[in-house]
Amino acid sequence: MPNRNESVRLEIMRLTSLADYAVVMMAAAARHPPGARLSATLLAEETRLPLPTAQKLTGRLAAAGLLETARGTGGGFRLARQAGEISLADIVEAVEGPIVMTTCVDTERHECALEGCCQVRPHMNVVNGAVRGALAGLSLSSLAQTAEVKA
Repeated sequence: MPNRNESVRLEIMRLTSLADYAVVMMAAAARHPPGARLSATLLAEETRLPLPTAQKLTGRLAAAGLLETARGTGGGFRLARQAGEISLADIVEAVEGPIVMTTCVDTERHECALEGCCQVRPHMNVVNGAVRGALAGLSLSSLAQTAEVKA
C-alpha cells in the first residue's frame, strides 16, 4: 500500500464507447414522440454517430428488448417501453452484458490470485449492487432531457 508521499494513479471506470453511444442514441430516440417510428439513419444524423455504429446498436438494443423493430414500408424501430421504464443499467447491459465490477462477483470465474484469502470478496456483491442500483436509478426519460446551455 503506498504511503502518503507516493503518488497513486487512479484508474477511471469507464463505459466502452459503444455503451456510451448507445446511451446517446437511446436518449435521442426518447426525445421523439412516444411510438414514433425511427431509423438508424435518422438517429445517426441527429447524434452524429457513424451509420454503421447506429445500425449495430439498433440490432443490439432490439435483441435486448429495448427497441421494437418493423420491416418494410413504414418500418424502422421505436422504444419497446416508455422512456421512464428504461434505465441506464438496461442500456449498458444491452451492450456490455451484466454489470460486474470485479471478477470475484462472477461465481463462474476464478481468475484472482487472492481468491482463497481475500477479506474483501464477501463485500463485493454489495459494492456491485450499489453501482448497478445507481445506474438502474437513472431513467432514459431523465437522460433525454435537454440541458440548458450556459454562456
